[in-house]
Amino acid sequence: MRGFFKIFFASLVAMIVFFLVVFFLFMAFIGTLANKKQPQIASRSVLTINLNQVYHEQAKESPLSDFTSNDELDVPGLYDLVRLIEKAADDKNIAGIYLEADMNPNGFATSNEIRTALSTFKKSGKFIIAYGELMTQKSYYVASVADSVFVNPSGMFQWTGFSANIAFLKGTLDKLDIHPQVFYAGKFKSATEPLRMEKMSEANRLQTSEWLGGINQYFLSEIAGSRHLDTVALKQLADKNTIQEPADAVTYKLLDGVRYDDEIKDGLKSKLGLGKYDKLEFVSVNKYYKAGGYKKFTGDKIALIYAEGSIVDGKGGNNTIASDDYLQLIRKARLDKSIKAIVLRVNSGGGSTLASEVIWRELALAKKEKPVVVSFGDVAASGGYYISCAADSIFADPLTITGSIGVFSIIPDMSAFFKNKLGITFDQVKTSPYADNPSVTRGFTDEEKKMMQKGIDNIYTQFKQRVAEGRKKDTAYIESIAQGRVWLGTAALQNGLVDRFGGLNEAVKAAASMAKLNTYRVKEFPELPSFLEKLLGSAASVDYDAALEKELGATNFKWYQEMREVKQMTQQPQARIPFQIEIN
Repeated sequence: MRGFFKIFFASLVAMIVFFLVVFFLFMAFIGTLANKKQPQIASRSVLTINLNQVYHEQAKESPLSDFTSNDELDVPGLYDLVRLIEKAADDKNIAGIYLEADMNPNGFATSNEIRTALSTFKKSGKFIIAYGELMTQKSYYVASVADSVFVNPSGMFQWTGFSANIAFLKGTLDKLDIHPQVFYAGKFKSATEPLRMEKMSEANRLQTSEWLGGINQYFLSEIAGSRHLDTVALKQLADKNTIQEPADAVTYKLLDGVRYDDEIKDGLKSKLGLGKYDKLEFVSVNKYYKAGGYKKFTGDKIALIYAEGSIVDGKGGNNTIASDDYLQLIRKARLDKSIKAIVLRVNSGGGSTLASEVIWRELALAKKEKPVVVSFGDVAASGGYYISCAADSIFADPLTITGSIGVFSIIPDMSAFFKNKLGITFDQVKTSPYADNPSVTRGFTDEEKKMMQKGIDNIYTQFKQRVAEGRKKDTAYIESIAQGRVWLGTAALQNGLVDRFGGLNEAVKAAASMAKLNTYRVKEFPELPSFLEKLLGSAASVDYDAALEKELGATNFKWYQEMREVKQMTQQPQARIPFQIEIN
């Protein structure tokens, strides 16, 4: 027995020692990570901005970034990118910017905001060089602000104008014996057209032609200004499909030349006064983001709340604007006396009308206590506009898609599908005539259809009243620009849906001015997880959407999101813009 206790206690002491060693090693490891040094920027560095990278509204930080020396895992948000470009203009270690301009999956307004920041950077006297191998029109739009733009001699340069393609599902639903029962308010409310039509309605074709034409005209005008060309001549080049290869673009002065990658790098070395065998110091914008130094940490606080994605009820996940979550975020900013103003950045095509009303209410309350400014991104339409209309001031980009003040609801009748395709039939007993309403296993009665349409009309009336109150307009005027109609930012400024053009930077400065702040710092919400939270996994669950987006690509991921949102659209009334529109 004595031998057993001797072995037992010896083992116990060994285990304790082992766990103590592991604990201290672990704490040392944590300390090393926590004290990880920021990247150092070498003299005469060239800041590289990859336009093929997606810049969301808020930074995307990987849980692995603190555990590796790879500085490319974290991607700055759009506002971060704008401030980093602003910082680079004054950074003595940054000699210029190198744009990697290829596919550019970012939205039109995002691209314009980046381009505007680059245009301001040029005033510093530093250079911007753009190069691509497969340069699309959207990439070229950003790149055209550069001092010189080059494309690989065997690459691709796109100059064909724009087209908007919408997929219509009615034929598929007919084959499946699924009958969408659609209720909507607003003759331009085209979100349900793919389910009930085989092509665009005339109203939808009109509004799409106008906003797409507006994008094209703005592109031509801005590019013509940067390249000292004529907009009519640029339009003719697209109409006649004159640009067949990069050399043609050089001939018509859209490009400054065709070059190979090594020639571009040799040119940069020459510009920097480097020898043939000297190293070019490139610093990616992702690494520059890790270096920090572009945020202020003193002064009164302005709350910047990012609202990106679909508007949904209750609690949400990544890429959603959930009513419970955003009610709490706005309320926190409203009740915090150290926060002197609120800026809401909206990039959303809408969603649940109930969730939109909940968020609108909280923002309207905040407006009574402190200045509230809204900044629109690529899209701020339907529910995205609903949650914004109570603000003191609304900023938009000329290329923002907005408006779409209208409502719809879809309850599919799948009884024929179940019976004819699956052999399933249904029977029931109920205590009241409407106990099973709504149901996908039977069609609506005439009386139920009337009730559904009345409910949609009531929500639409409330939506218009919210807009009229916020914009200080007559409801009759709001009706004339509502009806579900989609507007480009340029038109929205003219009809009074927005107040000013400008990006998030300008919106924050306006909020500071309204709050009479001389010095201020921006507090961003939702807050990014801390180092310890990322380590323990308490705040950062697996971002499956990010993984899917990386695997599928930005365009295909948007289609996946659209299909996923069909289920949400059948649950309750929606204030949402049309299905995914593919713009080429």
